[in-house]
Amino acid sequence: MQPTTAPKSLARCSFCGIDRNQVTMLVAGPGGIYVCDACVALCQRMFTGKTTAAFAGWKALTDEELLAALPASSSAVDSVEQRLREHVALLRDRGLSWERIAAALGVTRQAAWERFSRES
Repeated sequence: MQPTTAPKSLARCSFCGIDRNQVTMLVAGPGGIYVCDACVALCQRMFTGKTTAAFAGWKALTDEELLAALPASSSAVDSVEQRLREHVALLRDRGLSWERIAAALGVTRQAAWERFSRES
């Protein structure tokens, strides 16, 4: 992956919300998602079982920092929703029933059908 080339005023880590100017590297992912070197390091420590410092949380951010992180969060949700729709469509193409798909999702058959049977 390559470092992001997004405008400095827009680029923030999608996970911790830190501004591009406050990190060593910010990597762009699909759907407008960014991850900073600090979050990557945190994940690496978690995977190796090493203790990590607690994330200060969204409440520690200023109103402006929270607002700046909002578009990336929305983009992440949209991207995940699209992948989920593709996943369900593939299962339906393979002939799986709404009942089985609903059970896998932990929802009713009706809820699964309403959410995924038609394009939004």
